[in-house]
Amino acid sequence: MTLRSIKPKHLLLGAAALIAVTLVACETNETLGRSQFLLVDNKDLEPTALQGWAEMMKTAKLSNDAALIRRVRTVGAKIVTAAGYNAAEWEYVVFQNDQPNAFVIPGNKVGVNSGLFKVVKNDDQLAAVLGHETAHVIGKHAAERASQQQAAAIGLTVAQGATSGRAQQVIANYGGMGAQLGLLLPYSRKHELEADRIGVDIMAKAGYKPSEAVALWRNMQAQGGAGTPEFMSTHPSDTTRINQLDAYIKSKGYL
Repeated sequence: MTLRSIKPKHLLLGAAALIAVTLVACETNETLGRSQFLLVDNKDLEPTALQGWAEMMKTAKLSNDAALIRRVRTVGAKIVTAAGYNAAEWEYVVFQNDQPNAFVIPGNKVGVNSGLFKVVKNDDQLAAVLGHETAHVIGKHAAERASQQQAAAIGLTVAQGATSGRAQQVIANYGGMGAQLGLLLPYSRKHELEADRIGVDIMAKAGYKPSEAVALWRNMQAQGGAGTPEFMSTHPSDTTRINQLDAYIKSKGYL
């Protein structure tokens, strides 16, 4: 169905549906200092995200470097504890993969590729990465991105003249794209910058040197285009990002 074939009254219904959904789905995230549009929460995304994680654990090659695994888990535990979480409820897995990458999914599962240590030179820089990922959880960024996708689907469904039952099904059955949303949907530029700032706050609280976050991003920038880590793909490490992070660290008085 093309946009031209959608009747005006259906477009109005779609717009009305989106407005109604927006009014009931906004809440304030005090850590972010802004309102968020949330049709779902992190908990709602966990089933499909964890299903995808289980499949990955079956097929991916896991690192057998005991020292590296212990290092990631030790730093990770300090970071999430500083963020106010129970470290026992978080799982860290090191994958044998040369791609510099780290990610977090709903359900407190954190993946770190061995290739990340091409740019991570010390535990402070590792704390910057894990703080950044933990900040995405605090910021409910995965849930916010999923909610934006759902809102678009709801509006399009109504605009196309869907029945009430069909619209309800779209709202309820977002799990069809949940695996991608929970594991792969890129964060926005705003999300990445928020995670940078919150991540620095967390690592400082955990006793790590915030200035090493800037050093980390400079290491990543030095990797060049092909080496840009996937978890930074929506907002690559550039001079602007480094400058903003450096300015934030100085504004907070972090040493």
